[in-house]
Amino acid sequence: MNRQDNLFDNQEPKAGNQKPLECLGKTFDSGEARREHFLRLLREGLEELHTKLGGVPFTTVEDAVQRMKSVEKWPMGDDARLHELAERMRHADSSKDLLQRWKDVVGFPNGEIEDILNLSDPPYYTACPNPFIADFIKHYGKPYDPNVPYSKEPFAADVSEGKNDPIYNAHSYHTKVPHKAIMRYILHYTEPGDVVFDGFCGTGMTGVAAQLCGDRKTVESLGYKVDDQGIIYQQEEETDESGKKRTVWKPFSRLGARRAVLNDLSPAATFIAYNYNTPVDVQAFEREAKRILKEVEEECGWMYETFHSDGKTKGRINYTVWSEVFTCNACAGELVFTHIAFDAKKKKVRSEFPCPHCGATLKKDDLDLVYESLFDTSIGKTVRRPKRVPVLINYTVGKIRYEKEPDRTDLDIIRRIEAMPQPVEVPALAIPDMQMMRVGRMRPSAITHLHHFFLPRARHALAALWKNANRATDKRVREMLLFFVDQAIWGMSVLNRYSPSHFSQVNRALSGVFYVASHISEVSPWYILEGKLKRLMRAFAGTSTAQPHTSITTEDLGRLEVPSRSVDYIFTDPPFGENIYYSDLNLLVESWYGVTTRPEPEAIVDRVRDKSLLDYQVLMEKCFRRYFDALKPGRWMTVEFHNSRNSVWSSIQEALQRAGFVVADVRTLDKKQGSFQQVTSGGAVKQDLVISAYKPNGGLEDRFKLTAGTEEGVWDYIRTHLGKLAPPTIKSGSMEINPERMNYLLFDRMVAFHVQRGVTVPLSAAEFYAGLAQRFPERDGMYFLPEQVAEYDKKRMKVKEVLELQLFVTDEASAIQWLKQQLTRKPQTFQELHPQFLKEIGGWQKHEKPLELSELLEQNFLRYDGKGEVPSQIHSYLSSNFKELRNLPKDDERLRAKAKDRWYVPDPNKAGDLEKLRERALLREFEEYRESKQKRLKVFRLEAVRAGFKKAWQERDYATIIAVARKIPENVLQEDPKLLMWYDQALTRMGDE
Repeated sequence: MNRQDNLFDNQEPKAGNQKPLECLGKTFDSGEARREHFLRLLREGLEELHTKLGGVPFTTVEDAVQRMKSVEKWPMGDDARLHELAERMRHADSSKDLLQRWKDVVGFPNGEIEDILNLSDPPYYTACPNPFIADFIKHYGKPYDPNVPYSKEPFAADVSEGKNDPIYNAHSYHTKVPHKAIMRYILHYTEPGDVVFDGFCGTGMTGVAAQLCGDRKTVESLGYKVDDQGIIYQQEEETDESGKKRTVWKPFSRLGARRAVLNDLSPAATFIAYNYNTPVDVQAFEREAKRILKEVEEECGWMYETFHSDGKTKGRINYTVWSEVFTCNACAGELVFTHIAFDAKKKKVRSEFPCPHCGATLKKDDLDLVYESLFDTSIGKTVRRPKRVPVLINYTVGKIRYEKEPDRTDLDIIRRIEAMPQPVEVPALAIPDMQMMRVGRMRPSAITHLHHFFLPRARHALAALWKNANRATDKRVREMLLFFVDQAIWGMSVLNRYSPSHFSQVNRALSGVFYVASHISEVSPWYILEGKLKRLMRAFAGTSTAQPHTSITTEDLGRLEVPSRSVDYIFTDPPFGENIYYSDLNLLVESWYGVTTRPEPEAIVDRVRDKSLLDYQVLMEKCFRRYFDALKPGRWMTVEFHNSRNSVWSSIQEALQRAGFVVADVRTLDKKQGSFQQVTSGGAVKQDLVISAYKPNGGLEDRFKLTAGTEEGVWDYIRTHLGKLAPPTIKSGSMEINPERMNYLLFDRMVAFHVQRGVTVPLSAAEFYAGLAQRFPERDGMYFLPEQVAEYDKKRMKVKEVLELQLFVTDEASAIQWLKQQLTRKPQTFQELHPQFLKEIGGWQKHEKPLELSELLEQNFLRYDGKGEVPSQIHSYLSSNFKELRNLPKDDERLRAKAKDRWYVPDPNKAGDLEKLRERALLREFEEYRESKQKRLKVFRLEAVRAGFKKAWQERDYATIIAVARKIPENVLQEDPKLLMWYDQALTRMGDE
């Protein structure tokens, strides 16, 4: 490939150009003809829904099923799913209610047909479920062929991409992953033309990344090389036999755009994604954007005029600072907050300040907010609002900025604006009860309707912007203008805080939350949009005539109909717990479009809507099941995780496994260093995680059905899983251990694979460890396939050291792993271990029963008593570290004396008896918990509960699991992935019986 591709490849003729255009196998005279054709089909589909589902209310479930089957444009799944939908719709008492209930069930956004059509550009984007997704994948994708070889290890390289790219900054949103970071994953896992899927697409960065994989300049900006044939090379560090390091370039991918299927529940998000991923004539957009700014100037410019200090020269207002008014709780005198609390020199609010009326020393908490009443013409009733007064005007004369206090003319203009009729373009919808209206300062803000988010002047300016943007005749340019204007909605609202201590961020709203500050900054449309226009022009330069590579839909991912086994790779950044209330926050912008998110299927924890962590897990499982069904066997999914709660992390792991995925790699992203580390403890969730999971190929699943519950099935799974794991990485001349290749994590993955498929685990841990050592080569505590170990040995010879895992002792399981690490390296006596152990257990969890070091050693390790031959593990250490003990027979008296009372890790083949003794002790303790009359166990042995759950599950005694689980504190149960797995499975099995 000898040219540099633009963001959007494949030329689409502009209107008036008669060159034929292909779309989904059909030929059109122009892009406009294509839009008209598919918009007509979409309109017919939406009207069909109203006709067939919104007609006469059905009388039976079967009637509803038949009616849904007759809807052709939106396939609704098999009979089981249709019956589920019908059951949830059966109590509809009118035709309108029937249709509404169907929309509730499938996550169809709220909105009238015309509003949905105004936003949509099918088949590439619909502001509702996209009926053309299957056609898009069929036409552009490649059918799954099990005979086509595919082998990729988890992507485990460092990713450090900044957020200052013009494309990334073209639109603000609550969360975004930089597209250049996503490109690295897509290039690793896919080939040109492959289909990439993101069901929580947000602003559509996955689509941008997929398209830019065909842009040579962007790919090379990632540090890769591209040759004339489009082969992409990455740098790798090698050490030759003499120990000298060198850098080599190795091929790993090919230049070429990938196709993307994007979905989000939010119309605001998918509309942003559409504009990011769809070409526009940037020159035409720039002309129209300048036109609407000029027209708003003509209509509203007088509202933003102010006199300079000479009283003659007019300046244009950049922003006006408004301050809330309070009363002193000592004397009831009115206080303008800025005047009494703001330190102009230090540019910050004082913690204490005197009352100008009575001299009392006050804090903000000592003040009472003053309210005023006014008649709201938009809703026809009197409302109350916090009293605010303008205290500062920042304005420009020529090219120089000035500041002043508002004068009489400024106040007269404000009063004149307040007396004007409210513009009809501003949404006046009542805000439903939601978490974002209960937080922080939203209750005292007295905001009850959407138009209350804007001061009168901002309402008129935004209405003029919106009205003039909608006047554009070219649909694509009009959509881009709305994309441009809607970025002023948050910035021109009362959510915009005045923060003068950060000059570059004087005006900004808090991200991810509604918050009305005591100082708000009312900005002008030019102040907020003129710079944004320049940034948009930089971001979209050179993208004016291409055809989209994406198909975007707006619906509930848990209900999304993507053809089975049709997607080549999934990258997703889903919502996590209650980090961000997307539907709450998006309502402010979506209301302007008339199409809003339906919050019922939103996968978050939401106390207002009574969504618990368990509800979140169920919703996420549905979404991951859709991902699993859509993904081709043997292919990969990357999940970005951002949450500081272990319980949410456990829920995500459980949802992934229940959906059928196998986790092969979990890494933390060190944002400061821009590097990944493998996760080895629960505390890692305080950082960003990157999860690599794969869908087992059909061969493994088919074989497992025949061998499930047998040793053969276990080792077939392990062989397949080892082939999917990343090799240990080399950094700065040192080898990093991959914990996923260690025996205890391989055992956990194997158990989860069996449990999620309802199969008895045929091996104990000791039997598994012994079988693993017999069947697979081991190096540095890690296990490999025979063909993998040769490559590892080559790399191992060229590094100076193998770095140990950093383990944190918080409970019995981590204590055992820590002891194993210590004793593998150096068999030691109790006296040597004890002071080290005491230093490590400072973070022992409160609910975990304290255990003595002696008990842990006796139940998990062996001690040499000085009789007979010295065990090989101790002999190897002593002969390597003591010159006088080298080449001595194992029964030499000097060797035995030195070895006496040392604890060591038992040989896997001899560890079975030890494990049986330990398991009996654990099960005795579990029995005590089961029989205990306590409603809640405050302190207990977590390993005993795990052992008891496993035994009860093997015996199909699900009632015992549920009974004991209810005695465990909720946070402990939710934060432990193993307990959660057994508990969830027990609940499922009890429900099935």
